[in-house]
Amino acid sequence: METPSGKSAADENFPVGSRLLPARLRPHVAAFYAYARAIDDIADNPDLRPDDKIARLDGFARAVEGLETVDPAFRKAHDLRRSLAETRVTHRHCMDLIHAFKQDATKPRYDDWDDLIGYCDRSAAPVGRYLIDLHGEPVAAYPAADALCNALQVLNHLQDCRDDYETLNRVYLPQSWMAEAGVGVEALAGDRSTPALRRVLDLCLDATDGLLVSADRLPDRLRTMRFAMEAAAIVAIARKLGAELRRRDPLAERVALTRAQFAACCARGAGRVLLQRSLRGGRSAAARLTPAGRRSGRTKT
Repeated sequence: METPSGKSAADENFPVGSRLLPARLRPHVAAFYAYARAIDDIADNPDLRPDDKIARLDGFARAVEGLETVDPAFRKAHDLRRSLAETRVTHRHCMDLIHAFKQDATKPRYDDWDDLIGYCDRSAAPVGRYLIDLHGEPVAAYPAADALCNALQVLNHLQDCRDDYETLNRVYLPQSWMAEAGVGVEALAGDRSTPALRRVLDLCLDATDGLLVSADRLPDRLRTMRFAMEAAAIVAIARKLGAELRRRDPLAERVALTRAQFAACCARGAGRVLLQRSLRGGRSAAARLTPAGRRSGRTKT
């Protein structure tokens, strides 16, 4: 029932189960990624009819819910179901991904930014929410994680805008912005972006920058140091990729970070968290050693 595309974690814009995460959790992250990759590949297969895609995705949904437990065609869903049981993480995030990818099979256009973000809330945000639940972090971290995951999704859409259109007749650029710019979807088949299409791409990047302002809060929302370092690294990656998409044309070339850029973003993000928490710990220790009556510079009366 799977239709592997050949893509792997190495093709993603973010680290998948990196060594920044606790070793005990990495196998569970790998199981979640394998499931997500399998159902995404089904949704993106240009050789499958929409009804065939939906039937295959429904099979994965039944398997992850435990309604189907033996069919080897859904092995990755069975593996994830066992992982979820072991970690006591809800399967809701897996079902949200199924809903999004079924939508991909039938909805090739998005009316406006809110319509696109509604899709990202099911196709991208569940990944961050799963990781938050897996780490035992508070749901208060959801909004910042949603913003980061949705930003990464939009950036990926911009990277792949030409291929998505030519291969799947799928356009994630908001149609309202394209209409205002006076550009049709056929412009996505060009060798270079027209000035009008460039305006639409920049509007998407402007809105993505707004998401990243919210995403900047995520590392501080997380109690787990290693998870916070990973989150900060991904924020840095997203910001750098957005900058590259502003100065380069995704129709003319594949816009992606080099290994050196990727590594530098990871180091910068992780270092930021280490520094901030080190300073915060130093201030806390100093406060504990300071007599209560002198903390504010006043004496008790």
